[in-house]
Amino acid sequence: MNRTIITVVGKDRVGIIAKVCTYLASNNVNILDITQTIIQGLFNMMMVVDIKDSPKPFDDIAKELSQIGDEIGVVIRCQREDIFDAMHRI
Repeated sequence: MNRTIITVVGKDRVGIIAKVCTYLASNNVNILDITQTIIQGLFNMMMVVDIKDSPKPFDDIAKELSQIGDEIGVVIRCQREDIFDAMHRI
């Protein structure tokens, strides 16, 4: 499994989840877990996904999701799960 953490942060608007999930589905990325909140108009989503069946490498997925974020006015970041875990280990 190639687990990746995707975070999406920005001002709430219609279609954020749809845009991100449509991209993931079209690239055969499986969503394993997802959580999202909206606090005073600010959107925050965290996803754990599996990219092992995607025809695209991690770097391409991360770059393309970042570009989608720019288009819709949010910040989208991707991190490999092992790096994410190492950064948040106490």
